Amino acid sequence: MIATPAPARPHTRASLAAQFRDLGVRPGGVLLVHAALRPLGFVCGGPQAVVPALRDVLGPDGTLVVPTHTPENSDPAGWNNPPVPADWWPVIRAELPGFDPALTPSRFMGTLAEQVRTWPGAVRGDHPQVSFAALGPAAGRIVADHALADMLGEGSPLARLHDLDADVLLLGVDHGSNTSLHLAEYRQPAPPRQRCGAAVRTGDGGREWVWWDDILLDEGDFARLGDDFEATGAVRVGVVGDGTGRLMRQRAAVDFAVEWLARNRRTEEA
Repeated sequence: MIATPAPARPHTRASLAAQFRDLGVRPGGVLLVHAALRPLGFVCGGPQAVVPALRDVLGPDGTLVVPTHTPENSDPAGWNNPPVPADWWPVIRAELPGFDPALTPSRFMGTLAEQVRTWPGAVRGDHPQVSFAALGPAAGRIVADHALADMLGEGSPLARLHDLDADVLLLGVDHGSNTSLHLAEYRQPAPPRQRCGAAVRTGDGGREWVWWDDILLDEGDFARLGDDFEATGAVRVGVVGDGTGRLMRQRAAVDFAVEWLARNRRTEEA
């Protein structure tokens, strides 16, 4: 087995910032980042270098946004990785801690998302399953008032990012992690729906289990959707560290996805 040669020098805050500029990250813009840092190779400082590198390019007028989702705060009847016995479900619904934006860690979102979530000055939304956190002057506007029963739709930060003409950066991940594409699911005429549940905090400091109806999210075909979107030339692809960055306008991605899903998925009316 032939070993991969090490880069000439370690990747640093300054070298990453230069690559983000070359990729096209806009100073003063709003940037939603989905990231896996391992593909970037050795970064001196890890996520503590990547966050400042992104902020160096965005500048003081720019806003950095990350998903800080908590999918484990959900109805245990739907868990499959791993599943739990049915007689556990009532106990979990009664005892799972209510979501706390300040304390509840994100899950499966990567170390960069957690770094942003805990960064001084970061603002996090209060959706118990699909919260977002942001740093910058537009942070509060983006993450506030996230509708419980419109997880990733018109009442979510994704729609506000669309309004703000934000960019999306996929860093070391592909379009299967491109959460913005879910907004296009809400813009279909009759998306399939499901019952959702989560533990939330109450005003008196307690917790309760709440239920709501929402659409059935499905990212199973997002990688194929993303490949077709890239074929239009609307995605800038470049080297970041040892890995790959993909930068796109969120509006362009969502608007393309609306039409793509209409052609490639069947709805309840079809």
